[in-house]
Amino acid sequence: MEGTILTPDGWIRGAVVFDQRIRAVRGEPSAHPEPGRPVILPGFIDLHVHGGGGADLMGGPGAVTTLARMHARHGTTSLLATTVCASQEDLRRVAAEVGQAVRFRGQGCARVLGLHLEGPFLNPGMLGAQPDQLRPGSLDEVLELDRLAPVRIVTLAPELEGHLDLIRALAAAGIAVQIGHSQGDYAAGCAAMQAGARGFTHLFNAMTGMHHREPGMVAAAMAHAEYAEIIPDLLHVHPGVITAALRAIPRLYCVTDATAGAGMADGPYRLGSQQVSKCRGAVRLADGTLAGSTLTLDTALGNLLAIGLPLEDAARRLSLYPAQYLGLADRGRIVAGAWADLVILDPGLTLSSVFTEGAAIDLADA
Repeated sequence: MEGTILTPDGWIRGAVVFDQRIRAVRGEPSAHPEPGRPVILPGFIDLHVHGGGGADLMGGPGAVTTLARMHARHGTTSLLATTVCASQEDLRRVAAEVGQAVRFRGQGCARVLGLHLEGPFLNPGMLGAQPDQLRPGSLDEVLELDRLAPVRIVTLAPELEGHLDLIRALAAAGIAVQIGHSQGDYAAGCAAMQAGARGFTHLFNAMTGMHHREPGMVAAAMAHAEYAEIIPDLLHVHPGVITAALRAIPRLYCVTDATAGAGMADGPYRLGSQQVSKCRGAVRLADGTLAGSTLTLDTALGNLLAIGLPLEDAARRLSLYPAQYLGLADRGRIVAGAWADLVILDPGLTLSSVFTEGAAIDLADA
């Protein structure tokens, strides 16, 4: 595969040799993509996906395969299936289904890396669009789910009783903890990071904001975080605020927070136990609350370019940084030995081909 290739060391004008894994990267350094040649990027990694293609992860058998196939057609080569607040029984059922998808990648699908457990350990005053099925944080519950499917991220509200101890225990178990759906203040955010929390879930959304005399959770992220996720659909966060966060948080990375309506026509869909409506690119509850998104990561790339990011920087926020956050040395970068997860753009920077672990993805229905 020939083109201008984004490597961890910058652009190379040359070729990638691969089967399931990348066998060689050959060529000469280049200051920027060469006009008229394809651009080869690392496959996109989405660490926050609730649904897509009409399927909601919580909705029943087959949902994880449907969403993984839809997102693959938009450049996502690996992802975390993300839950919403639900009963223990429902979470166990979903974890078992995700565990199967982790072990066996479906044809035409992105690789499912595991679970992002968003809730049920959230603040009831900052639910956003989450179903009201909350309970106190429980290490035993997380570990039970982890036996069914790898729990890679847990989102929780750190200010709730017992949650700092839970953060320490989860961090010790190798599970990334993110702050989200929180009414905690700046001090609570700092305490959570000192306890081992490493990220922030959909930065700015469902957390206390930043005022110059009342710094909230956002200020803790902007002042101290190395990593945080953000939804660059230009609806959840204003472009100017995204730009400010990019200056403050070195490895700010992008997620879709996509729901069942992603890749589908306007209409009613499910988000866990709740009905949501897709209209004009947004997903909302009946009261107008934003309820996830319809974003795909190829569109996210275009949005980042539109607000002024260089292609190299934008691409790394969709691939390298989420891989680094999860500690994945063999994804999110084009180097010999890594999985052959590749996104190819035509010279106009439109998605033209996707390879997941060396297998070409059929883009016909994208």
